[in-house]
Amino acid sequence: MNAPYSPSPDYLADTHEVNNVSRELVNYNMYLQDVALQEALHREGGTLAEQELIEFGSLTGSADYLELGHLANKYPPEFDTHDRFGHRVDLAKFHPAYHQLMKTAIEQGLHASPWTDNRAGAHVIRAAKNILQGQVEAGHGCPITMTFAAVPSIRLQPDLAKTWLPLITSRIYDPRNVPIDQKQGVTIGMGMTEKQGGSDVRANTTKAYAVGAEGGGQLYKIVGHKFFLSAPMCDAFLVLAQTQRGLSCFLVPRWQSNGQKNPLQVLRLKRKMGNVSNASSEVEFRGAEGWMVGEEGRGVRTIIEMVSMTRFDCMVGSSAGQRMAVSQALHHCSIRAAFGKRLIEQPLMQNVLADLILEYEGSLAFSMRMAYALDHRDDTHEDLLVRLGTAVGKYWICKRTPNHAYEAMECIGGSGVMEDSIFPRLYREAPINAIWEGSGNVQCLDVLRAMYKTPAVVHAFFAEIGKAQGKNSLLDSFVSQLQQDLQQLADFEYRARGLVDRLALAFQAALLLRHAPDYVSHAFCASRLGQQGQHNYGCLPRDCDLEAIINRAWPQMV
Repeated sequence: MNAPYSPSPDYLADTHEVNNVSRELVNYNMYLQDVALQEALHREGGTLAEQELIEFGSLTGSADYLELGHLANKYPPEFDTHDRFGHRVDLAKFHPAYHQLMKTAIEQGLHASPWTDNRAGAHVIRAAKNILQGQVEAGHGCPITMTFAAVPSIRLQPDLAKTWLPLITSRIYDPRNVPIDQKQGVTIGMGMTEKQGGSDVRANTTKAYAVGAEGGGQLYKIVGHKFFLSAPMCDAFLVLAQTQRGLSCFLVPRWQSNGQKNPLQVLRLKRKMGNVSNASSEVEFRGAEGWMVGEEGRGVRTIIEMVSMTRFDCMVGSSAGQRMAVSQALHHCSIRAAFGKRLIEQPLMQNVLADLILEYEGSLAFSMRMAYALDHRDDTHEDLLVRLGTAVGKYWICKRTPNHAYEAMECIGGSGVMEDSIFPRLYREAPINAIWEGSGNVQCLDVLRAMYKTPAVVHAFFAEIGKAQGKNSLLDSFVSQLQQDLQQLADFEYRARGLVDRLALAFQAALLLRHAPDYVSHAFCASRLGQQGQHNYGCLPRDCDLEAIINRAWPQMV
């Protein structure tokens, strides 16, 4: 295979540079290199903001900017409970690289642009930017995502929204730990999980006591413990706590209305295998002030839209991780020679690389289609797609990413597991999105719950798949059998993972058949729908156009 990028013989001769290439922060434009992302952007968002995204891609793809991601993880946050005078501060301190990533994300509107931009395709444009930014570093995306996702929930309480939304949607990054009346912009975190409850948030034991009047917008005192609260440097948190009428949602700021520090006390920062740059914490509420958001006793319903938005961002973030892994593997294989040829010229490596690319193609198509649906929630069909498709996509894309990261790492060989390579970070990051915001089983149960509660979501999902009917016989047979199996209700929960797997594959295949080149959709269907049993990456059928698939995904150097 003739690779689009051919390194000089002198560079190939330097074995130290070849072996260490995955550590190199390659200076290429992440937007221009990604033909699939370009096509998805134009398809779902028209020609909007093309120059804006090209410029952002030039920034995020530069060597200096990529280095920020490395530094933010090399120097993780540190935590101080008290200042030097003994005053409680609960302060997480970050490397300047982390702050620069946050500043860029907020200035680009990744935290709020769909809620403020009066232009079509706002969610699509934001998703495209997130895929670019997410390839650089994933950890800072946590507070960005939660700030973005909190808006629909806070809007349910207009009196609070009047004060908070202008600061939430501001494009000024203000990381100072001061009351909000001194700030130009704020970020929002979330605290739902408790030790005894986990995903079963209705088992939460944290209590909320009304200071005066009860109900939405009223002040309460929160007492209890959260095993996970992300991220403690945010200015306020959406928190679930029990009142006499049941689990309710509260907005709990870091500072009280009288200017004193709110008694939300951080016990420790979590020691995580991935997402190292982001501060996750365990906290105690010792009479912390919080304002009820939404209807009392309907806390899950109030916060569910926030959860849906964070799950969507998990899809996008995992797609970004897949893209970075593919780019690194392609670049390395273009300059690494073994057994007399470059790796990119070896047939078996071509098979592996093309298969990894197909995974990303399916993930990107799914994510961008959901972004389009978010832009059209006023359309019944699109709204129903969001309700089912987000759970299906979050489950599938996020669970496929860890093995994808490992397989790309193996393309690098021994250097890929060295800590001066980007791959250990990509690999450790890969399981995070699959576990956070509802692990695999929770997602599958949510899919079943949505199907039982609102059967129309199933009709909408299959109507979308049906737009590709007749384009590929494998998909037609696959969908027919899937529909039959969905009618069999026996052991439905037991079979949930297998059913959701197939829902995701059918949806991805249908999108690629409609929008991707034939050589991409044919290989995807042949490898994902036409074979029985499980197989590793690199088992594509013989008649796939590997060269075309690889060339389409190649990182173009600028």
